[in-house]
Amino acid sequence: MKEKCLLKKIEIDFSSGRVLFFFILVSLFLFQLNDTAAQKSTFKTILPDSLFEKQHSPTKAAIMSACLPGLGQIYNKKYWKVPIVYAGLGVLGYFIVSNSQEYSKYKGAYIASVNNDTIGAYQDLVKKYTAEDLLGAREYYRRNLEISCLLTGLWYILNIVDAAVDAHLFTYNISKDLSLKVDPVLMDPGISRNVTSGIRLSLRF
Repeated sequence: MKEKCLLKKIEIDFSSGRVLFFFILVSLFLFQLNDTAAQKSTFKTILPDSLFEKQHSPTKAAIMSACLPGLGQIYNKKYWKVPIVYAGLGVLGYFIVSNSQEYSKYKGAYIASVNNDTIGAYQDLVKKYTAEDLLGAREYYRRNLEISCLLTGLWYILNIVDAAVDAHLFTYNISKDLSLKVDPVLMDPGISRNVTSGIRLSLRF
């Protein structure tokens, strides 16, 4: 009877030992997981700023401004530049439309004048100006139209370049210790016996 009780007690103790051993293993495993997560969190915290700075891409800013002018400026958080971009495009667009209309008008009037058409849609211009005058006006507005288109293209390219440059400078930090110190100084006379005064500039960064 005592042997059965002893065996039963040993079995219970053995089972309790296994449970305890299993519990210890699980605890160690969970502790290892927490330690690994903490290490990852610490690693993310101590990553150099340069790795995070690379996330602001000049290429992305340039592509965004190429697809939609001003979008790269928004990406760079230079919101005040967006109205300037569209004001320039608006003014240049106005000149394109205006010069295009005037060019078409004087072109039609010149053709009508050459054909001696004095009763058509351009009769007022034909009666008022000679064919040479109408030709000169046509060439004038054609040249203005070409210049307007060229300036619009340059403004569009400038919008892209501006977005790319701002993206490059987005993470550029100027040291808080930057300072300029101006001190009076007496210059070494050297060969001359006269002591001269001067100013010394000290730049700290």
